[in-house]
Amino acid sequence: MKYLIVIPRTLWKLLFLLNFVLGLILLYPLFFIFLSKEVWFPHAFKLKKFWARWILFVPGISIKVTHEIPPSKLPQPAVYCANHSSYLDISISYLLIPNYYVFMGKQELGKIPLFKIFFRKMNILVDRGSNKSSHRAFLRAGQEIDKGNSTFLYPEGGISSNGKLRGFKNGAFKLAIEKQVPIIPITYLNNWKILQNGGFFKSYGRPGVSRIIVHKPISTVGMIENDLLSLKTKVYGIISEELEKYNQNDRSGSKKTENENR
Repeated sequence: MKYLIVIPRTLWKLLFLLNFVLGLILLYPLFFIFLSKEVWFPHAFKLKKFWARWILFVPGISIKVTHEIPPSKLPQPAVYCANHSSYLDISISYLLIPNYYVFMGKQELGKIPLFKIFFRKMNILVDRGSNKSSHRAFLRAGQEIDKGNSTFLYPEGGISSNGKLRGFKNGAFKLAIEKQVPIIPITYLNNWKILQNGGFFKSYGRPGVSRIIVHKPISTVGMIENDLLSLKTKVYGIISEELEKYNQNDRSGSKKTENENR
């Protein structure tokens, strides 16, 4: 019985991976051109949006987004702050935010063949185990905000394999306060149930509907460094509450289905 579950989800993940790689190979010449000059980075950003739709469409993933304010009214620049439970999160982020932003990712992403092109100049790599690297990434993110560009960070500092929210690091909140720009929480409710981080044969992998909430911006105008903890706690609470609410409804729905099938 176990193999009846493992085989289809493994085949699905192979499809997802092959589709991801094929799309990158075919679009790579355009990415190479658009990423050769900073003035062309917005074109690379739009191409990433197209590639994100491609990544999701072929393996049968759709998205359902709840915007607490219209996307056209999202402030620019801003610091976007999301929970991280799946490799889907990065691709989906390009379909949530209309305005150009710079993504901050872990050092390992810069070692992936072809994919590392996105971190040469456009996006920001950070080695979270190195204070020097973290400081350098923080300064670069601040420079992007000074140019009028938003930044996108995952404050957990890694990917959760079970959807549970982990502790937040200070970087995103320190950046927002220092630059006096809004911080915008984003909650990915169920991406880990579609494409789970973990062993290739053990983790989840299936088509489905990704559900996301883009929350209202939180102003940092007038905040100082002493407000960092309260700001971090507020953002953590917003995301944590939505995850708990979704999981409770999901458990209730599962129990109802089980009872109906008896």
